[in-house]
Amino acid sequence: MLDQLNRINLLYDIYASLLTIRQQEVLQLYFSDNYSLAEIAAEYGISRQAVHDLIQRSLASLEKLEKKLGLYSLYNEQQELIDEAEKLLDSNNLQQKEINRLREIIAGLRISTEQ
Repeated sequence: MLDQLNRINLLYDIYASLLTIRQQEVLQLYFSDNYSLAEIAAEYGISRQAVHDLIQRSLASLEKLEKKLGLYSLYNEQQELIDEAEKLLDSNNLQQKEINRLREIIAGLRISTEQ
């Protein structure tokens, strides 16, 4: 559940500007401000079902954008490479093998940010 919430929040951070203003507001209220469906419905003068449907359509839009653009996946790949590089740097006994791997990670990060 927490992983799913983190994914939604990251997708929102990446793609929010591509959603409608209303989608942005409702997702913000629901996921960040912890408003209930009833509270959001009262705020906008619509039914709870309409709020639920809007949230589901908005989440589907975020997933569709991720499928097309892949920015969330790219972010995760970069974070994994950075974590690996940090672990290698934390080991005080860097051998040529680890130094070469760090160079590969850095090169990979440079390439992925240029795409």
